[in-house]
Amino acid sequence: MKRKYIFLVLAIIGVCYTWYFNIQFYITEENTSILNYIAQTKTTFPAQSYGADLLVVVAVFFVWYIPDAIRLKIRYWWILIPLTFLVAIAFTFPMYLYMRQHKMDQLNAQKTS
Repeated sequence: MKRKYIFLVLAIIGVCYTWYFNIQFYITEENTSILNYIAQTKTTFPAQSYGADLLVVVAVFFVWYIPDAIRLKIRYWWILIPLTFLVAIAFTFPMYLYMRQHKMDQLNAQKTS
């Protein structure tokens, strides 16, 4: 299997795995507001640790991927910014790696032809 397809599979797993828990929240909670959702992420120290960890990961991802996408002229790279917050970094990070690998494959094919 080509590496880019591994990234695509990981992106699909990332969206399914994270949204399973989001759906559980909406099924089981009476107050499904975004404010309640965010408040519940701060209820325990381990949850706060995961939140801090993800904020750093998102910041590093943006610092790296935005200039990289512009340099490689990857189409539609900007859509990953809102999707990171609306879906999950577990989806957008491997999705960007898929998009990047696809672009690299195209560039390599142009060099060999």
